[in-house]
Amino acid sequence: MTTADKAENLTGKILIAMPGMTDPRFERSVVLVCAHSVEGAMGLILNRPLPEIRFDDLLEQLGIDADDGARMIEVRFGGPVEPGRGFVLHKVPEHGSDPEGRLRISGGLAMTTTRDILEDIASGEGPRPAVLALGYSGWGPGQLEAEMLANGWLTGDSAEDLIFAPSHEDKWSRALKAQGIDPSLLSGTAGRA
Repeated sequence: MTTADKAENLTGKILIAMPGMTDPRFERSVVLVCAHSVEGAMGLILNRPLPEIRFDDLLEQLGIDADDGARMIEVRFGGPVEPGRGFVLHKVPEHGSDPEGRLRISGGLAMTTTRDILEDIASGEGPRPAVLALGYSGWGPGQLEAEMLANGWLTGDSAEDLIFAPSHEDKWSRALKAQGIDPSLLSGTAGRA
């Protein structure tokens, strides 16, 4: 068994960028890990809204008619990989089967990539709560673990308010505080004891 095989599976956890994060795309970001294995990891940034992109404009571009009762969900920057691809984060029943195109992240949380979910939301139906992320954050085999060892990320438990809350300004500090960490006491340098 390799070290990667013994590593903790981070699916459903959050990554909190440490002050020393050198990639400006992830500075002070909070990322939900949607999938993690020895083959790599995939996640969505939770605190980068895209206010210049409206959900109804995206529906129009996709040729989806919005009903009068359509819900206008928030659009966020999910990460730098495939920024034209959409991912809907949403609640699901704790138990049950998942249709094609839906990835269950944890018991009551899933990510769906099919057009059907957008059509459902445009007709006033579909899951509640839900947010749309454009693009995703991806790591190759061992890359995320190496970034964590280099003091790039802190891991923690996810919480519904971090995932769905529309307030983003303090989400990074709230994520740290939820882990019992005072953001003002963090250092941007890594060390070994």
